[in-house]
Amino acid sequence: MTIGYQGESESYSHLASGELFPGTERVGFGTFPLAFDALRDGEVERLVLPIENSTTGSILPVLDRLVNGDLHIVGEHLVEVQHAVLAIPGATLSTVKQVLSHPEALNQAQTALSRRGWEPQPVHDTAGAVRLVAEGGDPTRAALARPQAAEAHGLEVLLESVIDRDHNTTRFVVLEPGPAEVAEDADKTSIAFEVRHHPGALALALTELGLRGANLTRIESRPSETAWTYRFFVDLRHAPGKEGFTSVFEPTPASLASLHHLGSYVGFSPVGSVRK
Repeated sequence: MTIGYQGESESYSHLASGELFPGTERVGFGTFPLAFDALRDGEVERLVLPIENSTTGSILPVLDRLVNGDLHIVGEHLVEVQHAVLAIPGATLSTVKQVLSHPEALNQAQTALSRRGWEPQPVHDTAGAVRLVAEGGDPTRAALARPQAAEAHGLEVLLESVIDRDHNTTRFVVLEPGPAEVAEDADKTSIAFEVRHHPGALALALTELGLRGANLTRIESRPSETAWTYRFFVDLRHAPGKEGFTSVFEPTPASLASLHHLGSYVGFSPVGSVRK
């Protein structure tokens, strides 16, 4: 099995894919669009991508692409994210002026970086930032990344636990091609829907889902393909298996104009969970 992820070796996505699928071949892609294309084109059999962070919220380039395309979520996994500042040998905290990292990582440490007067510089990946700093050899530039990424590129750890919130954790999802199915142990479902344009439509939809036994764990609105109209992304828990799923979604709530089944899977435990 070949597993795809976004980023380079020693990134958080590389770590998550290894924890979920140890011993498998893993392939990194420079951007989220390239990773999605690889799954659709059959270059990889599954993707492991970040979808949500406990500090900064949704990873929008991933969330928005779940509705378009013949793919679905089969599992989720949590990774605790503890960034460190990495720099070339000889650099110090006082020489650093600029910190490179993925935009999400920079946002997760925005206050910590600002208080030291460091300029954030977005790049495509946390591990990629480590490589760029090592190649540049500039003591004024550092990378915000996993501390374990330092050794591979000959960098030193200048500062650990550079985050704004101690609980900083990223939720990853496992994607595979094809229409969504409901396994016997699946007790969590991700959906996206649009509501009909009449007063209280969203409240009615959520109320009906709740009355059918759904426990909503997350809801977010995002712009749809039509200007000034919105789509709602929802995660919810339900009784396991096909019976638990159908009790919530069949028949489709009358207030919904459309319903996209993004995937059903086992909800995370402290160590994560994925259907093999």
